Amino acid sequence: MKIGIIGGSGLDNPKILENFSKKEIDTPYGKPSSIITCWKISDVDVNILSRYYKNHEISPTNINFRANIRALKLCDCTNILSTSAVGSLKEEIKPVDLVFLYQFIDFTKHKQNTFYNELGKVKHTEMAMTFSEKLRKILINNTKALNINYHEKAPIVVIEGPRFSTKAESLMFRNYADIIGMITIQECILAKEAGLEYATIVAVTDYDCWEENEDPVTFEIVLRRMEENAEKVKKLLLTFITWIDLKWINLK
Repeated sequence: MKIGIIGGSGLDNPKILENFSKKEIDTPYGKPSSIITCWKISDVDVNILSRYYKNHEISPTNINFRANIRALKLCDCTNILSTSAVGSLKEEIKPVDLVFLYQFIDFTKHKQNTFYNELGKVKHTEMAMTFSEKLRKILINNTKALNINYHEKAPIVVIEGPRFSTKAESLMFRNYADIIGMITIQECILAKEAGLEYATIVAVTDYDCWEENEDPVTFEIVLRRMEENAEKVKKLLLTFITWIDLKWINLK
């Protein structure tokens, strides 16, 4: 089994990896965001891709989502987990909580979200059930076991970025979704087109700018809360990988 992990999960830190290698991949859509870090834990092959390169150099709009998903497909990954930071649109979903997405609303404008946009190659992908329910259930059960605060059925609204919302936008989005972010849905759609199981772990960093009693979101706030969330996300991923090695055969 091979699992692809997208995002700044911290798992590609050489201090926690043993017997890892680096793989540079070219795709028909160009190069992915980063070199792939290949690692093995038990009998599970893990391929880690940094979405924003090393130090958040790539804007959300300029991420080469097609190359990223195709690169993991070329590595023979069958399951993809992603991690990302999000804002909360509901008071009960608090900063540093984890959220498991099950639906999305697309407010993006310029991001590439299909492999099938060339003349004569159009394909209409069914998206009623968006994220892999099988992977979601495993993540949720592992999170329960780790006693981490989480929300299991939050819809997300995804905006173009890189700017944050205006207050008017933030208040409007509260009517449609529970959380807000700038990535995820392109990966989700492309993974589905490529026949891959895809689920995501999103960590709440802020209340966007709708909450009067909180400071409006800034990049500095996001970075600080990402650091606070990093250890629990890393622990969840490692637990997931170990669990999947022991139990996956019963889920087929």
